[in-house]
Amino acid sequence: MFFLWAPVSLFLSFVISHTWSVQMSWDTWRTEPRNQGDEFEKPNSQPHIVFILVDDQGFRDVGYHGSEIKTPTLDRLAAQGVKLENYYVQPLCSPSRSQLMTGRYQIHTGLQHSIIRASQPNCLPLENVTLPQKLKEAGYATHMVGKWHLGFYKRDCLPTKRGFDTFFGSLLGSGDYYSHYKCEGPGMCGYDLYEGEEAAWEQDHAYQAVHSPLQVPARYLERYKGIPNLHRRKYAAMVSCLDDAILNLTLALKRYGYYDNTVIVYSSDNGGQPFAGGSNWPLRGSKATYWEGGIRAVGFVHSPLLLNKGTKCRSLVHVTDWFPTLVSLGEGTLDEDLNLDGYDVWESISEGYPSPRQDILHNIDPIYIKAKNGSWKAGYGLWNTAIQAALRVGHWKLLTGVPGYSDWVPPQTFSSQRLTNRYHNERIRWDRGKSIWLFNITADPYERVDVSQHYPHIVKKMLMRLAQYNKTAVPVRYPAKDLRSNPQYNSGVWGPWYKDEKEQEEEQYNNFFTNHLGKTSWKDKSKNRKLKRKMKH
Repeated sequence: MFFLWAPVSLFLSFVISHTWSVQMSWDTWRTEPRNQGDEFEKPNSQPHIVFILVDDQGFRDVGYHGSEIKTPTLDRLAAQGVKLENYYVQPLCSPSRSQLMTGRYQIHTGLQHSIIRASQPNCLPLENVTLPQKLKEAGYATHMVGKWHLGFYKRDCLPTKRGFDTFFGSLLGSGDYYSHYKCEGPGMCGYDLYEGEEAAWEQDHAYQAVHSPLQVPARYLERYKGIPNLHRRKYAAMVSCLDDAILNLTLALKRYGYYDNTVIVYSSDNGGQPFAGGSNWPLRGSKATYWEGGIRAVGFVHSPLLLNKGTKCRSLVHVTDWFPTLVSLGEGTLDEDLNLDGYDVWESISEGYPSPRQDILHNIDPIYIKAKNGSWKAGYGLWNTAIQAALRVGHWKLLTGVPGYSDWVPPQTFSSQRLTNRYHNERIRWDRGKSIWLFNITADPYERVDVSQHYPHIVKKMLMRLAQYNKTAVPVRYPAKDLRSNPQYNSGVWGPWYKDEKEQEEEQYNNFFTNHLGKTSWKDKSKNRKLKRKMKH
């Protein structure tokens, strides 16, 4: 499924599958005896760490948040652990992953605009120390299964060059779950499934659920015949697949004697996308927005090592906090020159202590300046409100610029009609002339009442905080498309294309001997894989 065992400990990141079947029941997992002869069961103060980062799961799309989607495994793990009910991530894939990997805000890595695109010569900056690198320093073996989406234009950007001992998964942000084929535009198509640093042509599994495309084995669709909206039905089936996959993981942890010394962290990477079947109700907005529906995430920690099991953590927690929290938990070192924006929140989660975190810079994107009426004047001369930015300080949340799609999408919206053709009585058009909002999130978690006009002194203080943060920002890394990225120049595979002078000389030398030997084309390999799958069935 989506786990790899290590000689010391385990780090599993960005991992989700919807292809494996459940072989044991939950009750069996609870009672099955451990493998007592396993040498890895020797007492070790360093816990095994399993981090599950789910792709595009909406806030409501888990059973314990009132969803019609059945997630018995997630519900049990969360109920027996600690539910994170004031937990935030970023509104898109690459931003959340970059902050998990570095413990730093986007403004401090240069990735504050959009996502890392397949055709860009861009990746998580190599000068940033990563979470798996710090865990390796502490003696951990580190493994990743799933979606990378942190750039691959040169080989040094790949997961196995950024701290992971092994990698099995995809480099791009999405792709077909069965063919692993992805197009980024006309004539820009290729294969995207890797094992280590090479294409995994013979593999059939995918690990990026529940992100579109909406693909799922038919047996899961049968469970949701009562959902008329096809997108919602497929999405619900994918979440159930995900739930089964995580059951497989928990069963294996118990069977092989790892469970008692394991910490499982579960997190969505951003809000759900209603147009692809996801639901963030009752929160406002969706994926790719700075409304709560885009950034408030499903999250929990499950572990026998937790002191206060079966509780809810309402302290402020952010995705950057996992870096210092897990490194400290793994008895690693946190050097001052890391310049982390995250906090160690283990005591807040495990023992219920107040969180050391009092604010979150959700982001400042100086390129996204689409608020037509935004101005320095609207920002009291302290901030240009045309700039898309969002900041949380205590109970208060400030947004400037254009935060993104701002409707509330309740469950009944998912009728048999297409979502784009059906609106509901909760839809409230926000004033298009606005460029600044203030909410008391504690009192108004659904962002229904903008109080920016009532508390101008709070607005000014938060604008000043934004300006202070902005002084520490590094230049944005968002290079133009590079035509050399086209998979047709790389044997039909999405992969590293940038080469320095030495690499170019070596390639020319190798090509001299291989040009006339003939290579199997991507299409031929794809046909062979399809024939093999048919023969298996």
